[in-house]
Amino acid sequence: MTDFLWQDDGGAEVDRDIMEFMAGEDVILDRELFPFDIKATAAHVRGLARIGILSEDESKTLCELLDQLLLDFSEGRFVLNQQYEDGHSAIETFLTRKLGDAGAKVHTGRSRNDQVAVATRLFMKDRLERLAQLSSRAAFACLERAESHAMLPMPGYTHLQRAVPSSVGLWMGGFAEAFTDDLVFSSSVRELIDCSPLGTAAGYGVNLPLDRDGVASELGFSRLQVNPMYAQNSRGKYEIMTLQAAAHAMQDVRRLAWDLSLFMTSEFNFVRLPAQYTTGSSIMPNKANPDVVELLRGKAATVEAAVIEIQSVLSLPSGYQRDLQLTKAPLIRGIRSALQALAIVPPLVAGIEFNEQAMRDSISLEMFATDVAQANAARGMPFRTAYREAKKSLDDADAADAAESLAQR
Repeated sequence: MTDFLWQDDGGAEVDRDIMEFMAGEDVILDRELFPFDIKATAAHVRGLARIGILSEDESKTLCELLDQLLLDFSEGRFVLNQQYEDGHSAIETFLTRKLGDAGAKVHTGRSRNDQVAVATRLFMKDRLERLAQLSSRAAFACLERAESHAMLPMPGYTHLQRAVPSSVGLWMGGFAEAFTDDLVFSSSVRELIDCSPLGTAAGYGVNLPLDRDGVASELGFSRLQVNPMYAQNSRGKYEIMTLQAAAHAMQDVRRLAWDLSLFMTSEFNFVRLPAQYTTGSSIMPNKANPDVVELLRGKAATVEAAVIEIQSVLSLPSGYQRDLQLTKAPLIRGIRSALQALAIVPPLVAGIEFNEQAMRDSISLEMFATDVAQANAARGMPFRTAYREAKKSLDDADAADAAESLAQR
């Protein structure tokens, strides 16, 4: 870090150790937010031109430079590194070095607080849309397997004990519905946070007729975040909501991964994973370990930990507090982990091979006891009597048909 936007000429010397402590890994994390920050800055510039703060020529030149900055950043010619305090001040520094006073006008009517808030909000909207898309792909992958193997029998388990005849259709169909819920939930969270905080400054507004509605519309927001104090008080809260949407999806990924890790063991032998989802052992030549599935199972913890980390930070009074900077890292880390894991699910599900014979052979006679009890109850026997009779007659029952049992449910 070299220069600080807030530093006075001739003021006290900045303690580098303290500044490194306060900045932390912010400038590295801001690489995720930088494209959104540039986009929001360009919209703010055009808004300033509409109210006469900037001339049309100044606005045009600034926006052209911002477009160039975005291109240079995406292609690696502009590197966001420790010479900058953070990505937000890097934009103003870049424009000021290029244009002098015209570049320095860009921060008029804006605080770094609402600048950070709007970039983060755009980032969360983008990632929630990706989350919804990946949840949809996972749901379709599971539905395709459910439909193609709808009546392939397998045991249904409760307490990890064989209970009743089930099917691959029921098993995979359950995950199709679960991931559909995740799609709906992430879309709902995206709709809830779809409000622009830009123009609220440090949480108390500014005495300028900013075109907040026009800027919000240009950035793709459906509405404004009206109360300027709430624009700051909602920071962290909206991040938790975003991570909770990811956590819901990851809970379903974890359950699917658990099932697969069990069902591919020799004790079950129901499924085989494609070779690219397994690794060998460094000492045991016979092993094919489901490392990918096990990491999918464990990655839910990253998202859950991120939620807890932000919740722990948010024991704060109203208004902006520097503590809120600490919500950035867990948000980015958690959502990145969830999206990476979810992207693996559709091809993994599509590549599963079912050991149909092993699944059929695992259906045993006692698993039809519930069917027998319900059939007797349907003929007028009190259910508790039917329950006891079915339990006593298991050894004498005739061979049962799993397909018939499934068709009746």
